[in-house]
Order: sequence, then structure tokens, then C-alpha cells
Amino acid sequence: MSAAELTPLEAARWAARTGLPLPEDRHSVVAATANHIHSVVSVLRELDFGDTPPAAAYRAGEEKNDAAI
Repeated sequence: MSAAELTPLEAARWAARTGLPLPEDRHSVVAATANHIHSVVSVLRELDFGDTPPAAAYRAGEEKNDAAI
């Protein structure tokens, strides 16, 4: 999907391609939801996680309290 917003017609076409035909009254709602999700994900992609380890490296109960140093 490009940076342009998904139109209701495109949403219907994409849904049909995946085997999930949408009733006509749902096209605009699905397009609006997809556009919202895309805008949230776009913000997350801009974050710099730097040296943040992947979630698999996290161990509950083994947190260091850097504020006490």
C-alpha cells in the first residue's frame, strides 16, 4: 500500500482478493479503519529503539533500577 490513503473501492478490492467479500455498506468503514491503523504503524516505524533488546531478551523480575544509581 502506498502512502496515499486507501479508498473504499480499494478496500473492497483487497478484501475480495483475500476471499473476504465485503457488503457495500462496509467499504468506507473498513477503509477508514485500515487508514487509521496505517497512521499508527507509521508513527511506530519512526521511533528509534537504538540499543533496546528484542522482547525475547526480557526477563520478568530481573529488572535493574537505574534510578537508584
